[in-house]
Amino acid sequence: MKRSDFLRTCCTGIAGTALLPQLMHAAPDALPAPAWPSIDPSDERFWTLLRDQFPLTRERAYLNTGGLGASPYVVLETVKGKMDELEHICETGHTDEALHGIKVNAAGLLGCDAPELALVRNTTEGINIIAQGVTWKKGDEVILSTHEHVGNSMTWMALARSQGIVIRLFEPSTASAAENLERIMTLTNRRTRMISIPHVVTTTGLRMPVKEICAFARSRGILNLVDGAQTAGMFPFSLHDIGCDAYATSGHKWLMGPKETGMLYVRKDMMDTFTPRFVGAYSDGGYDFLKGTMAFNPTAQRYEYGTVSMPLRAGLGAAFQFVQRIGIATIWERDRALSSHLAAGLRAIPHVRVHSPEDPALCSAMTTFEHDRLPSLEIQKQLTERNLRTRSVNEGGMAALRISTHIYNTFEEVERVLDGVRAAKF
Repeated sequence: MKRSDFLRTCCTGIAGTALLPQLMHAAPDALPAPAWPSIDPSDERFWTLLRDQFPLTRERAYLNTGGLGASPYVVLETVKGKMDELEHICETGHTDEALHGIKVNAAGLLGCDAPELALVRNTTEGINIIAQGVTWKKGDEVILSTHEHVGNSMTWMALARSQGIVIRLFEPSTASAAENLERIMTLTNRRTRMISIPHVVTTTGLRMPVKEICAFARSRGILNLVDGAQTAGMFPFSLHDIGCDAYATSGHKWLMGPKETGMLYVRKDMMDTFTPRFVGAYSDGGYDFLKGTMAFNPTAQRYEYGTVSMPLRAGLGAAFQFVQRIGIATIWERDRALSSHLAAGLRAIPHVRVHSPEDPALCSAMTTFEHDRLPSLEIQKQLTERNLRTRSVNEGGMAALRISTHIYNTFEEVERVLDGVRAAKF
């Protein structure tokens, strides 16, 4: 059945059903978020209908949003439509108005101002822009956790090799937010120049106390950067409330945007601290090559340069609108319900150890576990045979399995995971 036909046959009494055709075909700036009907997060009929907004195959359960998110039709159609439009006239479509509109949508979700945002390729590029934007001295220290994604760890390892900075590590605690803050505080000294930490730890799904960590860093005059790859599109937060100097995130995970899209936030009073190292067209705020005069763009656009893919950026704008029309609080309630059900089920299975936090205040929508009698890769193999897509975790010296649950997942798929783990052959 075609999606349009399917939606026309749906009962209009379902909470939020009237929203679905608009989610499917919404264009940037179509309607403000308050104009949409309210959604009951506990209404399974709504989530069943929403699942039809994704071309994602039903032949297997996709449980790896922490690695890569599935995009809804509205995002794909926006990308394809913009590509056709621009190729028809052979133009880049790279206009200040179009880019600003995307940033306004993003700022509304991320809790910041549009001029504080730069459009980048992914979280890794955003982290590199900040890391390379500091003038380092040999012996400067950077604090990281032992459970960093390669995008945050390798960036600093390369700087240690080229600039002589020193990396200091702490083991993230899944038991207490206060412990993590204390472990960071213990590592700081007069040489500490930067604290670079994940908002949500990629291995265990632990939510770090980033607001408290950033406040501590500011009180000591220490720069801070938050790796937000696993947070934008999963749960509500405000960058202004967090108070970080910089925050890098991807559009292709929980935001469900096009692949190779991301955002870099730099607080307005920190832009002159992080110097752009890669620059070109659009980075400037006015220049005269013959006179030798140049100024960086006064906004975070200074970190953007050259010809880019406007179809991908338009798709990212559509992804932000998709999330905002459902409501980030609604998404988080759904994600939390799925992950909580999964974690509780796993903890009830003999020989299974869940590494993700038990405290709901520290949990995210990623659940990581090990089996005492089977290597995690073997568990993963057996789950793959049941058409369950998971992700192995080896960062931080772990050998575990991670399950990510997002709005296109169902409780039935969670039960399939639990059944698979229960039935694992030793």
